[in-house]
Amino acid sequence: MSELTLTVIRLGLLALLWIFVFSVVGVLRGDLYGTRVLSRVKPKPPGRPARPAVAASTVTEPVVPKMSRSASKRIPNTLTVTEGSLAGTTLTLMETGVLLGRNPECTLVLNDDFASGRHARIFRRDGGWVVEDLGSTNGTYMGITRLTQPTPVEVGSTLRIGKTIFELRK
Repeated sequence: MSELTLTVIRLGLLALLWIFVFSVVGVLRGDLYGTRVLSRVKPKPPGRPARPAVAASTVTEPVVPKMSRSASKRIPNTLTVTEGSLAGTTLTLMETGVLLGRNPECTLVLNDDFASGRHARIFRRDGGWVVEDLGSTNGTYMGITRLTQPTPVEVGSTLRIGKTIFELRK
């Protein structure tokens, strides 16, 4: 073999070695530092959907039932921690819902040994708020009742996750 051929083979093997080293370093870096989150996607505000070109006489606006004053008074706006390590913390209920648990991705991160990573969520349904246990080990309680299915909540309802007690307020 000629000197040129041996030099090209040596340089090719050297390049493959460096590619291998960089890929190993990249994998180790990902394991040590985890995934990097660049940004969170914010939900779009509700807008009017585009309508197809239809004659005005055939288009009817949907009828949205209006809540009575007594019904709107029973719908909570905030979630307040009344007992536990986060006592006094108040969280405004958002249209996208509220996730409760020990996981850092949760809306309210609980420092409670009896809470699961993704323990429970409170979300909007049918004009009111509903609480749902997400298959937690120790359960979510409304008053003294353990939740087994999504349950509507009103102002004054108390929720318990481990040693943390929440109250829904106006």
